[in-house]
Amino acid sequence: MPLTRNSGCKITTFYLIQQIFLSFCGRIYSFLCNFALEMRKKEISILIPVYNDMCVDIVKKLAGLCEKERAYHNDFLYEIIVADDASPNKLCVEKNAFINKIANCSFIVKEANSGSAATRNFLAKKSRYQWLLFLDCDMKIVRDDFISCYLDNNCTSVINGGICIAKGDKHNLRCLYETHCAPMHQPEKRAQRPYQSFRSTNFMIERSVMLEYPFDERFKKSGYEDVMFGKVLKDNHVSIAHIDNPTMMVDFEDNTQYMEKIERSLRTLYAFKDELRGYSHLLTLVGGIHINAVFLIIRVWHTLFGDIERKILCSHHPILTIFNIYRLGYYLSLTKKRLKQ
Repeated sequence: MPLTRNSGCKITTFYLIQQIFLSFCGRIYSFLCNFALEMRKKEISILIPVYNDMCVDIVKKLAGLCEKERAYHNDFLYEIIVADDASPNKLCVEKNAFINKIANCSFIVKEANSGSAATRNFLAKKSRYQWLLFLDCDMKIVRDDFISCYLDNNCTSVINGGICIAKGDKHNLRCLYETHCAPMHQPEKRAQRPYQSFRSTNFMIERSVMLEYPFDERFKKSGYEDVMFGKVLKDNHVSIAHIDNPTMMVDFEDNTQYMEKIERSLRTLYAFKDELRGYSHLLTLVGGIHINAVFLIIRVWHTLFGDIERKILCSHHPILTIFNIYRLGYYLSLTKKRLKQ
């Protein structure tokens, strides 16, 4: 006796219905695949600002990944442009000139130093394609699907890939600090405060958006220009997507150089404190101090012990707690000094 359901239909009837349903699902799947391919980004300009550094290796890696993409998608177009911001280190400039010999790559030397913000704007204007991928020259590409991850992402406007931190010297202050902050670099953490978490180290942006909302060229030195950029994007309702597609930080300057960089960035933060309020943890901390005596105590402490703290931080045994105290004291000391950029 043939197997039937309560309706009396034979099993063959249900088999036919099943086949029709599977065929329908297959058509839907095919449609979605074709739609995804249509949505896939088909052209990209990879833009790298450089100053006193060599970046031939990262360009070779990126060019290789782009060629692999072209092998799978023959309509894919790319270019890699490196702009040197008038580096005084001529050896780096000479080494980087090799980039011009790599297919679809170019190396441009600017005549005058204008800062990283202006160099990014310069690169955007030089680019040809719809999507711009900005990368710092001293990072390492650690994923073989790094380019395809960006191309396949259907988020619009701005996509922040994030960073990860290489294992480094435990005596290096920059390495210690970045490792301590590493949990905040996870995409789910960045997405909680998408604009405040934006970093220019590794991000993709639509060219039209970049040209409409360029980096603020008042920032002549590196430090907080990406924070200001995040604020501009928020003020103009430009969405930012945070994804897990990091580049790796592998190059850590020595402690003395890092401290000089931190002090320079703190002077920049002070100069733009009114505009960056709400976008800096340090400004939020300072804003939460409402007792004048506390300000006075911190300033006096920094006057008495700041030099000792700095020597410790520049030594072979830096301490993060002292680093945080020093940054707060240094910043508050600027409120009583004439600012020198």
